[in-house]
Amino acid sequence: MSAVVALAVAGAVHLGFQATVSVAVYPALVSTRADDFAVVHAAHSRRITYLVVPVYGLLVLGGGWAVVADTRPLVLAGVAAHGLALLTTALVAAPTHGRLGTDGPTPDLLRRLVRSDMARTTCAAVGLALSLAAIAT
Repeated sequence: MSAVVALAVAGAVHLGFQATVSVAVYPALVSTRADDFAVVHAAHSRRITYLVVPVYGLLVLGGGWAVVADTRPLVLAGVAAHGLALLTTALVAAPTHGRLGTDGPTPDLLRRLVRSDMARTTCAAVGLALSLAAIAT
C-alpha cells in the first residue's frame, strides 16, 4: 500500500466518523432535555474517546507517512485539510465539550459545537477528495 492510499483509507475512516457524529450523535446530544444533559453528555464524552483515539491516530499515522513519502501539492493539501479538522477538535470542539460539562447546554455552546463539527466534517471530506485526486494523478 502506498502512503497516499493509506492517507485515503485513513481519510475515509475519518469522514465516516465525522459524518456519523454530524448526522446522528450531535443531533441526539443537542436534543437532549436540559435535565438529562449532564448525564448524557458525560456518557457521550467517555464513549466517544474509544472512537476518537483510533480514528485520529490512524489519520496522524497516514498523514505523517504521506508527508514523508509524497510531497505533491495535492497530498500535502489533503493532509492539511485533515490537520485542520484535528486542530478544530483541539481548539474548539474539545474545549466546548469541557464547557458543556461545567456550564450545561447553553444555546451558544451547542451552536459552537455544531458549527465546529460542520467544519470538521467539511475538512474531512476535502481531505479525502484531495487524497483520492492524488491517487488518480
